[in-house]
Amino acid sequence: MIAIEFTSQDGLLLGIIVLLLIMLALLAVAETGINRISRIKAESIAHDDPRRGAALVRLVAEPAKFLNPVLLTVNILQTASAFLSTILLDRLFGPWGLVVGFVLNVGILYVFTEAVPKTWAVLHSEQAAKVAARPTLWLVKFWPLRLLTQALIGFANWILPGKGLKAGPFVSERELLGIVEAAAQDDVIEHEERQLIESIIEFGDTVAREVMVPRPDMILLDHGASVTQGLDLAITHGVSRLPVHAEDGDDIVGLAYTKDLIRSEREGRGDSPARDLARPVRFIPENKPVARLMREMQAGKFHLAIVADEYGGIAGLITLEDCLEELVGEIVDEYDADHATVQRMPNGDYLADGGTSVDEVNELLETSIPNEGWDSIGGFLFGTLEHVPEPGEAVDHDGWRFAAEEVDGRRIRMVRISRVSDRTRGEDDDATVAPPERY
Repeated sequence: MIAIEFTSQDGLLLGIIVLLLIMLALLAVAETGINRISRIKAESIAHDDPRRGAALVRLVAEPAKFLNPVLLTVNILQTASAFLSTILLDRLFGPWGLVVGFVLNVGILYVFTEAVPKTWAVLHSEQAAKVAARPTLWLVKFWPLRLLTQALIGFANWILPGKGLKAGPFVSERELLGIVEAAAQDDVIEHEERQLIESIIEFGDTVAREVMVPRPDMILLDHGASVTQGLDLAITHGVSRLPVHAEDGDDIVGLAYTKDLIRSEREGRGDSPARDLARPVRFIPENKPVARLMREMQAGKFHLAIVADEYGGIAGLITLEDCLEELVGEIVDEYDADHATVQRMPNGDYLADGGTSVDEVNELLETSIPNEGWDSIGGFLFGTLEHVPEPGEAVDHDGWRFAAEEVDGRRIRMVRISRVSDRTRGEDDDATVAPPERY
């Protein structure tokens, strides 16, 4: 039986270890609590509690300046705690003390200096931030620690050149979307605010091809049309601008503005060619980012551009309204047909317009339809079948069947989406061609 002799020196070591653990727990509270406070919230706290709020505002204004010293201090204290506890247990239990020390350090450090304090800080973020703000600011102002932190970061930047750690901490787009989703689930922000933030984040990745009106859906004015004919066409479709065909019909020579047509009609020139009133039109490539296009539209004061493909052919047109709808959602005016692109049928099937975006269908059905070679659900069906489908031809993917419901020439106008029964579902979830269905 091992005789344990606990001396006053051992008691001093134990007291230091307990003190280090308490400090680690407080730092965990500070790290989590302050990180969960926004600058606006910190300013609100400062209004009610100027002493602690002022310190909190300074910390959240530049998170990297407090996070790096705090993380370095945590590292130092954890190392010191593990070192001293190993010495103490080795003196008390001999070689077995090393094993006991390892197990206790892992358990105690995780439970009492990580899990418990950080969970409390998550549940009581405002209280944790207020309690930790001033001590954390004192720690950050401690010049030896600040110099050591800067030296270590500089060394890390030398090892990893480029951005290094100067601009950190880094947050990816996916992580930012996760933060927004978590904030919505915790009722920190409204659902509509979440949708707007996600739209803004995704806006930078959207290109003109994804939001344009495709060439078959464009309302075009014939090259030889009169002013009266152009005005009738504009009134019928409720548009304010009409692209004018070239004489050969394969190009666009300008834009006829409805207000110019109205003025010419009232002046008695209804029989004159509408192309004479056409104004210059902008052409853009189909891969042009929508965010950049919208800024150019604002600066250049134009509301419509023609989208050209890589071979110079007309791919479609895009308006300022199309760009704005990517941010704020569908904008419906008194001339727009009020119909959903995807309609749920009484039997549980869906009828989707062939031009419905793949992203919209993926979000609705929680599927993972690829969109690398196409943008629309009709394009997915056409590209997977590799030929113009007959009505009823279908593709199975992710437990759903996508069948051509209505085909107009080479264009898939409507797609029927239905659940695939377990008996007919393939062994894998990759897209497979199903036999034609007849309705």
